[in-house]
Amino acid sequence: MSVGEEVRAEQTKPQQSLGTAAARNLATTTKSAPQMQEISSRWLLHTLPWVNVQGGTYRVNRRLSYSVGDGRVTFVKTADQVEVVPAELGELPLLRGFEDQEVLARLAQRCRQREFAAGEVLSSFGSPADEVFLLAHGRVEKIGTGPYGDDAVLGVLADGAYFGEHALLDPDAIWEYTTRAVTACTVLTLPRRDLEQVAERAESLRTHLQRLRSIPAQRTNKYGEKQIDLSAGHTGEAELPGTFVDYEAAPREYELSVAQTVLRIHTRVADLYNQPMNQTEQQLRLTVEALKERQEHELINNREFGLLNNCEYEQRLQPHDGAPTPDDMDELLSRRRGSKLFLAHPRAIAAFGRECNKRGLVPETVDLGGSRIPTWRGVPIFPCNKIPVSEARTTSIICMRTGEAEQGVIGLQQSGIPDEIEPSLSVRFMGINESAVMSYLVTAYYSAAVLVPDALGVLENVEIGRW
Repeated sequence: MSVGEEVRAEQTKPQQSLGTAAARNLATTTKSAPQMQEISSRWLLHTLPWVNVQGGTYRVNRRLSYSVGDGRVTFVKTADQVEVVPAELGELPLLRGFEDQEVLARLAQRCRQREFAAGEVLSSFGSPADEVFLLAHGRVEKIGTGPYGDDAVLGVLADGAYFGEHALLDPDAIWEYTTRAVTACTVLTLPRRDLEQVAERAESLRTHLQRLRSIPAQRTNKYGEKQIDLSAGHTGEAELPGTFVDYEAAPREYELSVAQTVLRIHTRVADLYNQPMNQTEQQLRLTVEALKERQEHELINNREFGLLNNCEYEQRLQPHDGAPTPDDMDELLSRRRGSKLFLAHPRAIAAFGRECNKRGLVPETVDLGGSRIPTWRGVPIFPCNKIPVSEARTTSIICMRTGEAEQGVIGLQQSGIPDEIEPSLSVRFMGINESAVMSYLVTAYYSAAVLVPDALGVLENVEIGRW
């Protein structure tokens, strides 16, 4: 008998038992709760100390600081031509507070584009400084003289940075360091003579520059805060200095941000399909998970209070060779006391691991909640997939000190809100409409505050594609 004849014979036999397809209709299957790929570890939400905020606003009082001009400059690129956004020239200390957009546009037009190849010198130590450099793209090293006359790298600058701003106001200025291109660089330069020519025709700029020259130099500490006069080491009845601690007149206030959605569930589903799992509870559970994912994303990326956007310029570092090396991580740690944690994209952690492997280093790990977390110098490196990775495969690594008592980074929330299921997170029943659909308002209130600038540091433009 052929194979086809055997199959036909089997099909013609009468069925002697219940089929599996029919049996499944009567059986209680073993099933999982609804799964969701978006759920991540959310280490930032777990590790950030949360401060309860009454009235929805948190005010950060600081000592009076005179430091200005610590922002980044933004550019517009059209084909191979790069132009500075005129308003962004206000980031330069000389033009901070100057708001005449017409004059700023004239200054932007006088900026000259220049290209430098890797290894070329942009400025030399000791030579006259007569122009400011605006770095549109690339990396530049600041090189000084070491204690034994050798070259020492003072720092690395990248996209959006500027240097030589002191040359715009001081005709006798000289370069106090050498700058050399690490990669191919595109820069815009604004010579002092062009600034002076614009000032001759613009009374507003001329008045602004005269006012700056007339302001006496403020006595400040290395952080830009008003100096507290003290006397030490004296003997006898020396006359002691009088002093006071001045505060910022307009301290920054952080208002709680909100993330909300309206969850809709048909009453027929809620009434009839609640075994073995409650449909309403599962819908709310997954919605709350998505809301928490968005909350962590906002704490990292929000333009008003996000960590990446609220790091001060002097706390932003550039990797010396692109990839995140142990040296770069040490430099990031050295900028603050009591660092509590790193936050990095998982691919950045992998890139750091590769650099450690090249040097034969094995970072220690620590057990946190059953998870083995890598550390560097005893500081845990938590994965966070909310830190963006650019198309050029670069990302950032965040390092911070946390806690209100430590003048660090804190999370802000307000507990005790109506229909609260977790601190600062509520689920409020909104009623049933004419289509028999129930609605629930799911709300989370949150924000983050950096109490002092050195509590937060960022290693920027970290390359994760280097092997």
